[in-house]
Amino acid sequence: MICYNAESYDIAVIGGGHAGIEAALAGARMGCSTVMFTVTADWIGNMPCNPSIGGTAKGHLVRELDALGGEMGKAADKNTIQSRMLNRGKGPAVHSLRAQIDRRNYSSYMKHAVELQEGLDVKQAEVVSIEKENDFWIVTTKLGARYSVKAAILATGTFLSGKIYVGEVNYNSGPDGLAPSMDLTESLKKLGLPLRRFKTGTPARVDRRSIDFSMLEIQHGDEEITPFSFSSNPEDIDNSGVCYIAYTNGYTEQVIRENLDRSPLYSGDIEGVGPRYCPSIEDKIVRFADKPRHLLFIEPCGKDTEEVYLQGMSSSLPEEVQIKFYRTIKGLENVKIIRNAYAIEYDCIDPLALTYTLEIKGHDGLYGAGQFNGSSGYEEAAVQGFAAGVNAALKIQGKEPLVLSRTESYIGTLIDDLVTKGCSDPYRMMTSRSEYRLLLRQDNADERMMPIGRRLGLIDDKKWKAFLKRKEQKELEIARLKETTIAPSDSLNEYLISKETAPMTTGMRLADLIKRPQLTYDGLAPFDKERPELTIDVREKIETEIKYEGYISRQKSAVDEMLRLERKRIPDNIDYNAVGSLRLEAVEKLSKVRPENIGQASRISGVSPADISVLLIYLEKNKTENKDD
Repeated sequence: MICYNAESYDIAVIGGGHAGIEAALAGARMGCSTVMFTVTADWIGNMPCNPSIGGTAKGHLVRELDALGGEMGKAADKNTIQSRMLNRGKGPAVHSLRAQIDRRNYSSYMKHAVELQEGLDVKQAEVVSIEKENDFWIVTTKLGARYSVKAAILATGTFLSGKIYVGEVNYNSGPDGLAPSMDLTESLKKLGLPLRRFKTGTPARVDRRSIDFSMLEIQHGDEEITPFSFSSNPEDIDNSGVCYIAYTNGYTEQVIRENLDRSPLYSGDIEGVGPRYCPSIEDKIVRFADKPRHLLFIEPCGKDTEEVYLQGMSSSLPEEVQIKFYRTIKGLENVKIIRNAYAIEYDCIDPLALTYTLEIKGHDGLYGAGQFNGSSGYEEAAVQGFAAGVNAALKIQGKEPLVLSRTESYIGTLIDDLVTKGCSDPYRMMTSRSEYRLLLRQDNADERMMPIGRRLGLIDDKKWKAFLKRKEQKELEIARLKETTIAPSDSLNEYLISKETAPMTTGMRLADLIKRPQLTYDGLAPFDKERPELTIDVREKIETEIKYEGYISRQKSAVDEMLRLERKRIPDNIDYNAVGSLRLEAVEKLSKVRPENIGQASRISGVSPADISVLLIYLEKNKTENKDD
């Protein structure tokens, strides 16, 4: 191939998906000249799987990203079809925002956002190699253009050596029939990157007109909307879309079981490891054989299309088998498939090869983000892209890196899990992964993350003033509720009895009433004449901080202990073989991960509390000896 020297940039982002978008925007907004390469410019920000943003723990990630200065939250709000807060019946720690999105309009929004961003160039090109020359990375395209950059971010999604599987048929392809990236893998192997093979899958898209919706359960959006972005107006968000619920049955299971030998998952054709928490319908039937039925969510793909998405029914079975088992479901007896379900296999990196900044160890200025790092999901990808983009810019500018702790964010939890524990299957964020989830709620993402975004220069004056106003409103109202005493009355006691809680005989502070499990801040509104008008976000913060004050205080104490361990740094050049009394497994794991501090070391699988005690004694002894010297 004849090559030519093209332009030079500070940062090159390889990939135009959710990770690539946030990486490119962050790099450019931080003042670095940035170029983003995408296989096709028509599908920047594509949603090849479910047409939604958010969900359990994923909604937390999007709100944290927005508070830091990312784009996904605003894009989601602009293109919402239906908005719902999940887990309302549970505690506030697990409340998670999820919205159905118009996938084509979302892609158009993101395409325009990157096109408009100053300092960012978008190029439709397949990157075929990346190599280090002196202090620069050389990114070469299929047409022979060589771009010289100070930092490069790999955000290849499922395109890297992508391979589609539908029954006995398989072929090289990216998602949605787009061209795969077949040559870049060899270049990355030459660099010595520890690559592995993962797989994911997606359900069929079917024709809305072929479904009998009268046979399905209807699912409306929330009456009061919480936006993803703290700068969005809830009144501007469309919530008119409708989703439906259907169920598999014994006939569905029979069709699938009769054809399991034709599934590449069970025939051995697929080498890649699939997502544990988002299994295909074949996996569900086999792994959960005791369940008589499985849920199927029927969700719109957009306002101007008849395509609907069959959430919960991903499959790699042959096309004719898919038609057969979908038609066993009540309401789908005459369903017509527009796009069949498929599995896709792709290359990604072992995340243990990454540092906290998402830089690849031993490859100065080379970063990974999104599914390339072994994660799954648009939201997980987006926050990693942001972190990689910001850190690439900070490194080029000679500034301290951005390292978010698991004690302050779900983003920090995600990155810490990946680089410390690694993953044996595509990583998915869940609220249960955080030890501090009562502190890391959706509603307070702005208080946790926006000061950081402001320091980075990614939060403008308008957003910052609005944030300070919300914070002041919350603090003033909590103080008022703790000071305001309400007298008993017949109407109030009647309300209390209706909520199955004791009536009042003397005056009580409003805050003490709100602490009762049966009562809410909003429910007491008719009896509180001085209550100010506040947004749903502020009201949720107020109720949670009053109702769970004791629990929050205990979690803050746990955070203080964790931070104490995080402050105990481990020397980069430590020889774990020289640390006496460490178990062999601990020596192996510590030597591989190379933790930066005791906190990180304590979270490595295979390192016991006894190993940590030995390591602490060793570090303290060496510290004393060094002082003596």
